[in-house]
Amino acid sequence: QVHLVESGGGLVQAGGSLRLSCAASGPTYRPYAMGWFRQAPGQERVFVGAINARGNTINYSDSVKGRFTISKDNAKNMVYLQMNSLKPEDTAVYYCAVDIDRPWMATLSGNDYDYWGLGTQVTVSS
Repeated sequence: QVHLVESGGGLVQAGGSLRLSCAASGPTYRPYAMGWFRQAPGQERVFVGAINARGNTINYSDSVKGRFTISKDNAKNMVYLQMNSLKPEDTAVYYCAVDIDRPWMATLSGNDYDYWGLGTQVTVSS
């Protein structure tokens, strides 16, 4: 079982930046894709972005495209979410997740992901 721990969340003013990190541990010897999702209070969890095992396929939601950047360090079993030009509507709990069955894709559906972290809170003040 893959264990995921997110970090880097916090309170930031609109227009600011944060970098989230996700550390994976467990049987990480097999390739896997990783995704970021977020859930705002009273709303469903939604896709933010994903990166495949090789790092050559990356998808973003339209709401964050051009502002957020996903990267990964396979040697460290880490994935990052650089968030720039943050807006109050970006406020949410951010989760990272692992897709083991489709490592060469970067799928948008949360149903495709097998393991999830507990999340990290991001709050953007106006």
